[in-house]
Amino acid sequence: MTARTRPTRTLTVTAVAALLALTAACSSKAEDGGGDDEKQSAGGIKTGQGVSGSTIDLGVLTDMTGVYATLGKSVTQAQQLYVKQVNADGGICDRQLKLTVRDHGYDPQKAVAGYTELAPKVLGFTQFIGSPFVAAVEKRITDQDKALVLPQAWSSNLLGSPYVRIIGSTYDIETINAIDFLMKKKGLKKGDKLGHVYFEGDYGESALKGSKHMAQEAGLTVVEQKIKPTDNDMTAQVAALKKAGVKGIVISAGPRQAASLVGVAAAAKLNVPVIGNNSAYAPQLLGTQAGPALLANYYVASPSLPIGADTPEAKKLVADYKKAYPKDGLDNGVVAGWTAAGVFGEALKKACEAKDLTREGVDKALLSLSGYDMGFGVDQDFTDPKAPSSHKSVILQPDKTAVGGLKVVQDPGEAAEAKTYTQAP
Repeated sequence: MTARTRPTRTLTVTAVAALLALTAACSSKAEDGGGDDEKQSAGGIKTGQGVSGSTIDLGVLTDMTGVYATLGKSVTQAQQLYVKQVNADGGICDRQLKLTVRDHGYDPQKAVAGYTELAPKVLGFTQFIGSPFVAAVEKRITDQDKALVLPQAWSSNLLGSPYVRIIGSTYDIETINAIDFLMKKKGLKKGDKLGHVYFEGDYGESALKGSKHMAQEAGLTVVEQKIKPTDNDMTAQVAALKKAGVKGIVISAGPRQAASLVGVAAAAKLNVPVIGNNSAYAPQLLGTQAGPALLANYYVASPSLPIGADTPEAKKLVADYKKAYPKDGLDNGVVAGWTAAGVFGEALKKACEAKDLTREGVDKALLSLSGYDMGFGVDQDFTDPKAPSSHKSVILQPDKTAVGGLKVVQDPGEAAEAKTYTQAP
């Protein structure tokens, strides 16, 4: 993948950035540039912010009450489980891991305030949900705080920073892989119209780049329908897509919007395949009125195998998660959270070996990590900050009988059009 110039942010991100400026102005630590305050600990290990002689403090900025509440809960609990298990085994570098969690409810003010509060106190972030919010603080992360952030966000606009590292394929590449599946397996063909329903802002517009690229390469026409995270009824969008005569639909939004889209399309007899990006599904949807339509005509592109994967690591995670949270269901948020915590943990182990637990030391350690797989079928390579850790996608389908409500219908792979795609503004 070639180097790229960072594109201009959308109005949504600009607004969030303005909030950041106001909040950061109240933080003396932010004004001071967030230096590491390096010191030498016992054993000759260099340490800095977020690291004491007994603990390593990590931050979590999640959504447990907003658009991605289901995802946020699963991601966070999986990371808490990881920390509990690591600490039970003695921790990392003779220190116990500690997570400090803040729920921003997918609200820009809360997200920026949460970052401003935690940034001076933690070594880095194992979670930050919301591409627009991560994008808004990316310059501060890169130029001042230099704390490693592993977001649960896959916008291509986040590429380029050595400190904000995407795990898995970005939304644009994932969308190319998704459309490739529709063309090879679901009857979409050259000359057809493809609907794309997407959130305004970094997430949706990153995915839209992928559909436009694939349309140009494959001879398709994209029919766009931009929506807001607060839009939950897709009746108008379905009507517009049906009138346009689309033969397939991509949705880059949340689970609620995906359920409405598929359910309304079925009622309107718009019988075309719909495929969503990885965050556009939750197994709880199968219990709603949209459940039958989702089972019949909905697919999900994912950066990894699902939680119900037939691997030893997946099976162990399922058993451990059920034991820790017996009242909660399983979904792919568990995989995302577990993988991010594992990647951060691996970077910490390598940094410990190098006797450098500063922010710079942990980031340097991550840059040496390649071919890493937590047991979910896709190797992750973090050696190039200008690229996502993978270009592959797994195509999944809702299934009531599968653990986590998803089964694999296409193994990890990358479309030919994704291999030649250049991530440019």
